[in-house]
Amino acid sequence: MYKVFIADKLADVGVEALKKYSEIDIDFAPGLSVEQAIPHAADADAIIVRSETKIRGELLDAAQKLRVVGRAGIGVDNIDLDATTERGIVVLNTPDANATTTAELAVGHMFSLSRHLPSADASVRGGKWERSKFVGAELSGKTVGVIGFGTIGRIFASRCLGLKMRVLGFDPFVTPTTFGEAGVEGVDLDTLLERCDYISLHCPVTDDTRGILSRERMSAMKQGARIINCARGGLIDESALIDLVNEGQLAGAALDVYDNEPPKDSPLLDVPNILFTPHLGASTHEAQTAVGVEIADQIAAYLIRGEVNNAVNTASVAPEQLQQLEPHMRLAKNLGKLLSLMVEEPLTELSIGYYGHAAKIDKGPVSNEALVGLLQSHLSVPVNQVNAGHLARRQGIQLTEMASEESRDYLSSIRVTGNADNYSLCLEGTLFDERHPRLVRVNDYEIEAVLEGHVVLTRHDDRPGVIGAIGEILGRKGINIRRMQVGLANDKEQAIAVIGVKDSLDSDTLDEIRDIPAINRILQTRF
Repeated sequence: MYKVFIADKLADVGVEALKKYSEIDIDFAPGLSVEQAIPHAADADAIIVRSETKIRGELLDAAQKLRVVGRAGIGVDNIDLDATTERGIVVLNTPDANATTTAELAVGHMFSLSRHLPSADASVRGGKWERSKFVGAELSGKTVGVIGFGTIGRIFASRCLGLKMRVLGFDPFVTPTTFGEAGVEGVDLDTLLERCDYISLHCPVTDDTRGILSRERMSAMKQGARIINCARGGLIDESALIDLVNEGQLAGAALDVYDNEPPKDSPLLDVPNILFTPHLGASTHEAQTAVGVEIADQIAAYLIRGEVNNAVNTASVAPEQLQQLEPHMRLAKNLGKLLSLMVEEPLTELSIGYYGHAAKIDKGPVSNEALVGLLQSHLSVPVNQVNAGHLARRQGIQLTEMASEESRDYLSSIRVTGNADNYSLCLEGTLFDERHPRLVRVNDYEIEAVLEGHVVLTRHDDRPGVIGAIGEILGRKGINIRRMQVGLANDKEQAIAVIGVKDSLDSDTLDEIRDIPAINRILQTRF
């Protein structure tokens, strides 16, 4: 028998779904404090939570038999992924169970904005009959922009197409072909903002997307446009939104999520043309039912048959195999991460070549790690060994592999090539002493760079004084250079540099380096 401790309130149908399995003993005890929950967790093989119970600290330490944690929902902020992974505990979630619900809420907000529904309701309740005050706008024939084209964004887009709207989409990791297959026109962000009557956000909050609707971008939007955000707080500059709605540049906005939740005493609440809901994206009976049933079935499948569905931390790899593959996996992940930073167009293919000794290793986990590195900073769901391939395919990226025991310059090397419709970028890496990842080639440029810590990359004109100018700026800013490598290519007038620094560079320092006349591009990341 496997004991499943249900620590948070779960829909009745979810509990009933678990009862179908004779191998499972259910301990349904939601709403306990940490101290009260510890005895229940101590002998549990699995724990199911929503967002209230925190699987970390004392509770996790007490769960010595724990093999799997199931999150009935998508977010796993309440679960210590590092600690569970280190202990070999699989963490499962239900990433798509509330997708339709959230997309439909965004559509509902779009109707409310267009037809003044909350204000009209309040007017009638107040004994008034102000028909001329609430003249609205039709959705049919209007243009809506979808920022973020994951599962929820795609469902929202399909609903808008059903309303006879024109749909534009922006997602730097979705190819034009993928957009086209969905009946959506893929465009850059500036074009989307300029052309759309409605903007709906469906992307995660990352370093790239935080504040994506800045004052500057919202000021460039179409006069009278409306914004819907049922994704995450932090995507919109709320202060700028207030000003632009009050000034009439924007006709209004509808928000389900906020920088601070709840938005108590927020100046947003004083703006009549901004509508609000209290983070209701997943709050429907159907969504609660779906997440309950899905997580119940996933937990049972893992405990009884060893099947892993929607894992968010790691795949199962035998210890002896992991020891052999780990350096190659780390190299592949670093190359994938670097590629994601450097590519200039949405990729249609990730090609991974294994050469020399690397041709003999198990390629599946290594290729998956390259995908993890490529995708992890661009998606809202955790990317790992289990879901990397699926997520890549969903983004329109095809994975191909090749192998040859012949190697050009090294005993063993891995090449990760990102291909777009009119663009290709190849990175090659190797292992020094079979353990330490090194970048050895960027397209035609030969280089030998360590991939660890904070790293700054430049592409610059190959002429005297450039490296010195960069060094002078970093020295003046008190930033210690730990290592620097310059790569050259035959018959190329440009060079590349990979600079290891002690700390990340702030935006002012990056801008100052970018202003050096010879600098064509500067990027930074952390490995």
